[in-house]
Amino acid sequence: MLSKKLFQRPKNDLENYGRASREIHPAVPDELCVSCPECRNILFASVMSTQFYTCPKCGHLFRLNARQRIDMIADQDSFVEHDRGMKAQNPLDFPGYDNKLRRAVVDSHENDGVVCGECTIGSYRCCLFVMEAGFMMGSMGSVVGEKITRLFEYATEHHLPVIGYTVSGGARMQEGILSLMQMAKTSGAVKRHSDEGNLYVTFLTDPTTGGVSASFAMEGDIILSEPGALIGFAGPRVIEQTIRQKLPEGFQRAEFLLEKGFVDAIVERPQQKEYLTRVLALHGAPQKEQTQEVAEDGSL
Repeated sequence: MLSKKLFQRPKNDLENYGRASREIHPAVPDELCVSCPECRNILFASVMSTQFYTCPKCGHLFRLNARQRIDMIADQDSFVEHDRGMKAQNPLDFPGYDNKLRRAVVDSHENDGVVCGECTIGSYRCCLFVMEAGFMMGSMGSVVGEKITRLFEYATEHHLPVIGYTVSGGARMQEGILSLMQMAKTSGAVKRHSDEGNLYVTFLTDPTTGGVSASFAMEGDIILSEPGALIGFAGPRVIEQTIRQKLPEGFQRAEFLLEKGFVDAIVERPQQKEYLTRVLALHGAPQKEQTQEVAEDGSL
């Protein structure tokens, strides 16, 4: 059998000695470095957290998982998770959904698309939920809606503010109407929490779209965003194809929504914890030290 290497000249290492020595490059393991997708700047993974997962050269924001976000915002060792064991099912027997769920658990190390719990931010007590982009792009299924609803009910019972970080591609199509029902359920919990005079702050990150943007993501008393985040219901390409018109530059980005009044402020990552601390202080959130003193005195 003929080979394409039949007439190739055999390589002699001695002939290429000088050139080979000049072309040798040190091998760096992939897990040690991260390349910025915008400017190709090489960053050490070990220092990414100290830079708030932001490229110092061009300002590109790397996508965070839920645990990284919690570590960045909550006071150290203050986060107590709620409903960690809740797992999504396949109530409609959607083909291939069980395999997608198992793969999402392995990829994200989470049981579903949101992490909920109680913590302190700048010593102020609050409830916190952070959506997980690594779990089917943060899509909202029954478990996501149930966990967020339970968190609001807990916050209402204990008169605590809620801070919510959203990132989502929208409702989870594999759960059909059960997924869409979560929009009404979470919105009802937000309303009951608000009726008791409690504070709700949403932080929109890239992307926040679909059923999440049409429900609890845009129902905060204060709506904040990260720079450049895509925020909307349908994506820009879908809208352009539907109305057959060219959309304005930066349409559905955080800066565009700030200009139109849908977002109250855009906050850079290094300032987010300090900003939230000021918001909680201005709205009279309970402090951790005050709660301990009341427990010791036995008085209200």
